[in-house]
Amino acid sequence: MKMTVRMKIFAYMGLIVLIVSFTFSLTTQVYMSNLIDQFQREQIDADNLRATPAEQVEIFKAYFLDHTRLNTLLSVTNGVRLFFFVVLGLFFSFWISGVLTRPLKKLIAAIERVAQGDLSVKVPIDTKDEYGKVAQTFNDMTFRLHEAEEARRRLVADVAHELRTPLSVMQLKLENYQQAGHHVQPEMLLRLHDEVIRLSQLVDELHVLSLAEAGRLSLDRKPLDLTVHLERIVDDVKYEAEENGLEIRLYTISKPVTVMADAKRITQVFINLLINAIRYTPRGGKITVEIEDRVVDRNAFFARVSVIDTGIGIPAERLPHLFDRFYRVDEARSRHTGGTGLGLSIVHHFVRAHGGFIRVASQPDEGTIFTVYLPKGNGI
Repeated sequence: MKMTVRMKIFAYMGLIVLIVSFTFSLTTQVYMSNLIDQFQREQIDADNLRATPAEQVEIFKAYFLDHTRLNTLLSVTNGVRLFFFVVLGLFFSFWISGVLTRPLKKLIAAIERVAQGDLSVKVPIDTKDEYGKVAQTFNDMTFRLHEAEEARRRLVADVAHELRTPLSVMQLKLENYQQAGHHVQPEMLLRLHDEVIRLSQLVDELHVLSLAEAGRLSLDRKPLDLTVHLERIVDDVKYEAEENGLEIRLYTISKPVTVMADAKRITQVFINLLINAIRYTPRGGKITVEIEDRVVDRNAFFARVSVIDTGIGIPAERLPHLFDRFYRVDEARSRHTGGTGLGLSIVHHFVRAHGGFIRVASQPDEGTIFTVYLPKGNGI
């Protein structure tokens, strides 16, 4: 059984009380023994022995009351004992305070290092009590801060790179048009227009993603029939799937599957997942969308939508980073064919904003399954 800080304090104070009580009892016994020995030497004689027991007790009491020297000695002894107990209590209080504050000193030193920007600091965990829990929580916090700082640095670098690509193309095209010195045909501006659209899309997605991460994404929630809604979404991407030589199908139950959701945000979630499946599934593959109603998970009811493909799959070591900003599984893909790298991150945060969650399972060369869980509202 591990000892809490309260139990340790109780144990230390109990030790102090035990020591003080033992010392007081010992000194009292010694003192009383000395008085009794002195009474025997001075007062017990033949007359005392002939007295009745009651008279002997009175003689003993009178000895303490009438003997001025002994009363004075008693007062001095009590003062000495009191002084001794005070000194002993102060010593143990000082010792206990040192024992109890030693872990705090280590924590304060670590906090000061964090304040100076050192996020790699670790506090040693020597106990399993509240101090140990505080140290573990502090270490977890600094680890998350370190990860967040690394993610921020990567984000700044990625954003700079993503913005630089369309801007560089636009700048190069404009400079070429200026140097040509002749009228620019409208069709020559198509590539420039594509880069403007790409840049605008990137900025819009970053803005929406930032709102979602900050918990400030506005949702217009209304009852939404996922069956009907997904039929429309699958129909919208069906042409692109067929162009890539893919079969896409929707499997659902006959009754409506209703959730409280923002139709626009949910549309973007499944469009991103389906486009991602189309992009990474070779010709001749198959994409399946399955809907299930009232699935129990985490002691709650959810509507579950699975997007299943027979694509190239995702290595296990890359799955934990799949929903990070600008993360691409296939680094060899160009940024034009591979998208902005924000799609899955947007999916993750949009689903979370609805109170749901998303899971992914994948095997290289076998395919990937993205499963979205959306909570069922009361009465739905």
